[in-house]
Amino acid sequence: MNHISKIFLFLALIGNIAYAQLHDPVSWETSAKKINASEFELLISAEIEEGWHLYSQNVPDGGPIPTTITIKEEKGQFELIGKPTEGEGHEEFDNVFEMNIKYFENKTQFVQKIKVLTDEKITITGVLEFMVCDDTNCLPPTEIDLNFELQGEAGKPEIESVVSDDNKGFLQNTTEDVTGIQESASSNIKAETDTQKITGKPKKEKTKGLWTLFILSFFAGFAALLTPCVFPMIPMTVSFFTKQSKNKSVGIRNAILFGVSIVFLYVLLGTVVTSIFGADSLNALSTNVWFNIIFFLLLIIFAVSFLGAFEITLPSSWGTKVDSQADKGGLIGIFFMALALAIVSFSCTGPIVGTALVAAAAQGGIAPVISMLGFSLAIALPFSIFAAFPGWMNSLPKSGGWLNTVKVFLGFLELALAFKFLSNADLVLQTHFLEREVFIAIWITIFGALALYLFGKIKLPHDSDLPHISVGRLSMGLIVAAFTIYMIPGLWGAPLKLISGFPPPMHYSESSYGVGYTKLGDAGSGTSKEIPDGAHLGPHDILAFLDYETGLAYAKKVNKPIMIDFTGHACVNCRKMEERVWSDPRVLKVLKNDIVLISLYVDDKRELPEEEKYTSSINGKEVTTIGKKWSEFQINKYKANAQPYYVLIDHDEENLNEYSAYNPDADDYLAWLNEGIANFKP
Repeated sequence: MNHISKIFLFLALIGNIAYAQLHDPVSWETSAKKINASEFELLISAEIEEGWHLYSQNVPDGGPIPTTITIKEEKGQFELIGKPTEGEGHEEFDNVFEMNIKYFENKTQFVQKIKVLTDEKITITGVLEFMVCDDTNCLPPTEIDLNFELQGEAGKPEIESVVSDDNKGFLQNTTEDVTGIQESASSNIKAETDTQKITGKPKKEKTKGLWTLFILSFFAGFAALLTPCVFPMIPMTVSFFTKQSKNKSVGIRNAILFGVSIVFLYVLLGTVVTSIFGADSLNALSTNVWFNIIFFLLLIIFAVSFLGAFEITLPSSWGTKVDSQADKGGLIGIFFMALALAIVSFSCTGPIVGTALVAAAAQGGIAPVISMLGFSLAIALPFSIFAAFPGWMNSLPKSGGWLNTVKVFLGFLELALAFKFLSNADLVLQTHFLEREVFIAIWITIFGALALYLFGKIKLPHDSDLPHISVGRLSMGLIVAAFTIYMIPGLWGAPLKLISGFPPPMHYSESSYGVGYTKLGDAGSGTSKEIPDGAHLGPHDILAFLDYETGLAYAKKVNKPIMIDFTGHACVNCRKMEERVWSDPRVLKVLKNDIVLISLYVDDKRELPEEEKYTSSINGKEVTTIGKKWSEFQINKYKANAQPYYVLIDHDEENLNEYSAYNPDADDYLAWLNEGIANFKP
């Protein structure tokens, strides 16, 4: 074997190790707590790895698998008091399942209250079923055995509280068992599994989200800067610093302090909002129905104000008092000048600040602080720069009607964004009042009117006469008009990926497929293909098999490679892949025409026929459902237990390339598909 071959072999091994890992993100403990002579609390505690979340007991039908606790009741020994209770957790609207879903992070505890009916030492057993997900993986529903030992009043006074090895995590035992299988393939797999924890990924995604929020807030601040309330104040501020500063160095120092004061004020606002509501409650608040409706109404008011119907201002007495403090000079005077700027410009900046804070609230954590940092930097930088270098003022455009145009432009944007919040409330309530077609029609109307305004065909109250249209305004009008035309096909079922996440999902519409769409991808042809025995129409009407052997036989018959899709009915990330990646026309074409899809649902609760039930080689328990069969198949054959998980194989069941998992990049996913298909030899 030459050196190049060794390198490729090593890389292939590393690739297999990276994917071949078993996740075990939850550790369980059980204990008992005595309340009085006959009543106890059975405590079931979960320690959850960072980045993963465990679902509540109370998940609506059609959502992820809820946590289910079943205590085996023994007559004459004890009786259950009520149902198991759980911690507060987090609740938010899930766009994939279109419902509010409660989940837990880091740790939680479930409590079942019981009444003991005997004085003897008793053992209580039960079963807990749970499901966990992170940003890229969902694990199949897993069961663990519960075990409690406790003593009645006439026995020992102390409580027999145990933590069984089994209770510390069924998945831990599973991982150890399957690690032995892994070691037979490679002695390095276990070490790699230990070092490649999935917890690093969510941190990276969260950091990326904060950077995105910072940049968007910066642009929002820049937009606020170009409004009639803020832009004209730049020369006034520069004039003040020029007159008050004894020399250039003092002027630069004062300008920097002025900018820092602006940033401090807005960051303080973000900090106050976060501290009052709490980092977690902000996120929950942003998915509340009434909050979304109230903010919809507020944005409508802000938009109407920007369009010129009225002005939103703070009490004039506030500005007067602050101005009197600014006249004192020195550091205090500079700070109050910054505060005066914030108050005077509130009619233009207030709506933008409010929108930015709510957008940040949806992300939770320190997002409001990051948002205000980006917003205030965009406003503070021009004031500080021009105050430090007043000669650069000559390069600024003169104030005029274009400032009002910017304000009106923002008004239209606020109006369009308002309907996003109304849509959120509608999705939670499932009223179907604002379905996808209606939402898109409203946006087409709003942006169409904005295009007409930019072309000078619509005139609003504060607009000056427009003898001609500037090149910049014409260019912006053309962009808005093109965007409006782009949205029109969305009324007939086009995906509109540029605005993905704003309109309701495709299925929340009057016509989920759109006009001219027929089954199996024969759009507009009026024909349909025959569905083979054992197959069904999966996502986007892709032909899919639910049984491995049946799908393998069909693939041999049509002479195509096979893609095994380890998925789940309640797998959030599987639905994301299907909605955002499989819907790509290039990917969809390959999935429909070039491969045979076998979708194996690891959470399929249907019972196996009696003759097909068997004892698990992993945990020694009986495999009784279809889902458990496919979950065990994935673990034994591919040394992985997460979904989504994709494998391309040939007719000899040999891999055509490395495995793939959650990958929102359609280009990468398409390249992976094409690589496997190219390696297929009929």
